[in-house]
Amino acid sequence: MKRVFLFSVLITVHTCLLAQGKRVAAPAALIPLPVAASWTADSAFITARAAIKAMPGLEQDAALLQSYMQAVSDRPVKGRTAAAVSLSIDSLAVKQPEGYLLHVTPRQVTLTAHDAAGIGHGIATLRQLWKPATGGGLVLPGAMITDYPRFGYRGMHLDVSRHFFSIDYVKNFIDQLALYKFNNFHWHLTDDQGWRIEIKKYPRLQEVAAWRDQTMIGHKKELPHRFDGKKYGGYYTQEQVKEVVAYAAARHINVIPEIEMPGHALAAMAAYPSLGCTGGPYKTAQFWGIFDDVFCAGKDSTFLFLQDVLDEVIALFPSSYIHIGGDECPKVRWKQCAACQQRMKAEHLADEDALQSYFIRRISDYVNSKGRRIIGWDEILEGGLAPGATVMSWRGVEGAVMAARQQQQVIMTPEDELYFDHYQSLYPEEQTAAAGYTPLEAVYGYEPLVAAGDTALLPYIAGIQGGIWSEYLSTETKANYMIYPRLQATAERAWSPATVRDYNQFTQRLAALTGDRYTTYQEINYRLDSLAPGSLYVSLHARQPGAVVRYTTDGSVPVAGSPAYKGPVHISRSAVLQAQLFVQGKPVGRLFRQPFEICKATGAQVTWQQPPNTKYTAAPSLLVNGIAGTHRFNDGQWLGFSARDLQATIDLGNVQEIKLVGANVLNYHWQKMWAPVSLVFEASSDGKSFERIAVADSFPVNGINAVRLTVKPVQARYIKVTAVNRGVVPAGEYGAGGRAMLLADEIIVN
Repeated sequence: MKRVFLFSVLITVHTCLLAQGKRVAAPAALIPLPVAASWTADSAFITARAAIKAMPGLEQDAALLQSYMQAVSDRPVKGRTAAAVSLSIDSLAVKQPEGYLLHVTPRQVTLTAHDAAGIGHGIATLRQLWKPATGGGLVLPGAMITDYPRFGYRGMHLDVSRHFFSIDYVKNFIDQLALYKFNNFHWHLTDDQGWRIEIKKYPRLQEVAAWRDQTMIGHKKELPHRFDGKKYGGYYTQEQVKEVVAYAAARHINVIPEIEMPGHALAAMAAYPSLGCTGGPYKTAQFWGIFDDVFCAGKDSTFLFLQDVLDEVIALFPSSYIHIGGDECPKVRWKQCAACQQRMKAEHLADEDALQSYFIRRISDYVNSKGRRIIGWDEILEGGLAPGATVMSWRGVEGAVMAARQQQQVIMTPEDELYFDHYQSLYPEEQTAAAGYTPLEAVYGYEPLVAAGDTALLPYIAGIQGGIWSEYLSTETKANYMIYPRLQATAERAWSPATVRDYNQFTQRLAALTGDRYTTYQEINYRLDSLAPGSLYVSLHARQPGAVVRYTTDGSVPVAGSPAYKGPVHISRSAVLQAQLFVQGKPVGRLFRQPFEICKATGAQVTWQQPPNTKYTAAPSLLVNGIAGTHRFNDGQWLGFSARDLQATIDLGNVQEIKLVGANVLNYHWQKMWAPVSLVFEASSDGKSFERIAVADSFPVNGINAVRLTVKPVQARYIKVTAVNRGVVPAGEYGAGGRAMLLADEIIVN
């Protein structure tokens, strides 16, 4: 981009216009923010029945624009002159692909674009600009907008395998993508829990693979697992698929189908057991997770089946990209399968990772022979990347860097910032989500080019994509709650110039566009401002316009007469800080509640032998900050150690009597989180000679084990805590053979 103009620059433009005696309106609320915009106080009036002058080839766009206008203002209008509306393509006037110029005056609304997609994006801007006029019709602010995208690929993903969404819902989702200028819809159609697309050559995919006997209730971390006992499923007919593809194409959105392979294949194997290494029997999965049974890489019949499937898929989807998954493929069955081992020998493959690479390359070659290209999750890098393949980097930035160094295209889809099955709030009332904590601000703050590091790799980053995985999205209402407004934040990161970074302004525009439809991001949150021995200060903040925060620390629920928050709250004893938003004296939103446990260790100096070496990392003071990590492990309060022990020494500042020690450790095997083999506490008065005072070696709780050990009174200044890592995940457990992770949190001394 040679020239980037931001709304902040408009102040200068406005000043100049005012100096010339012209009236200037305030900037309108738009998401994503355009490259450049200027405004006048003049306005244009248009009617839903106005004739739209469109160049040949833009008839469909003109009809769509008229339908949008009719949807918001279909009343007849008399006695008022409407502005003319024109749509045209001029690639000389607008040089950037998908770019457009929009000029709004009282007499004319002119939309000129580089291409038809640019016309579609300009229409999206019009939809955000217009407001219903008194007496009917629509009014738009006078404007001159120059706009084009930062990234060529701007995508959203929707998983319909775990939970099935209606065609009407999918169309509405596509409408939202169009409104916020996305150009790719990634349709995740197959997985272990259901096959959702009709394949005429293989009818059992509809009869068997599209259905599961029952569905798990609650979170997969909860033991024992519970199920609803109800058959569940569904699939899209090929006619319905064609309908969705055409609907998206009319809105300049490309639909990318995903057919998972070689893993996440249980549903297909339930229908056709010969596709697996063992021959089954298999069942469509009822549980969320990763399964050892995958497509057999040793049988040619597996590849013939997938080629047949891809033939029908390619005929339905004009997308140049076909997504083949490639993620989370255990090699357990391949290691035991004679056919797979024979394949490795015949193809001179060093190991099962190389066999996966062979699988992906073979499918890639077939897709290429049909004039298409594959996309895969970053596991397709394992064993070697197929030439021409595009990588979706979801596990972080490493996959993106590896692919870019091979001069192959990358789409950034990191789960920590762009997976919307993660919690968007830490309130305990939040609906069940997969894991993680990805608030709106974290989505908006994501910067893919900074994450990539090496600027030489930047040309290979095609764009970004948000992910919606539906394990816990059993209804459309639940799905919408998780998707929006994080979708809007993703849209701005994908489209707007890199220098657009003002989160406060974004939320103001969001509120102006959507009203009070989304409120989670406006709720009360907190920050630990300072920590000292036996004492901490906590600040509260919220974005609810016109609201007053009132709080208590005595266990009572805040009321209109409770203290108004004016500055950091001092906590010097164990307490529960509760806060509530009040607007015009009435409570709004959810009650904020955060416990703090103050003990002798709180705020003490902590040193450790080795720091944490996982994504669960922070300063050692996190172990004694008075804030306990929750069972969701997404709150930033846990420290994670892989292939190393936790060994921390706490300096209490002076010698004092100790009667109780403890710590919290997490036990979630489904996340490869294992309680320690042992948790040992030692005491010392001089920091040199330590005496063992307590040991715990049983951690029976599936979740947080809050270890509290009463000890014989001892005089000590230093407490050493050693949690011995489990090491390797045992056979038969999820992730067997991999490294167990030790998660620990608050250390208690009293």
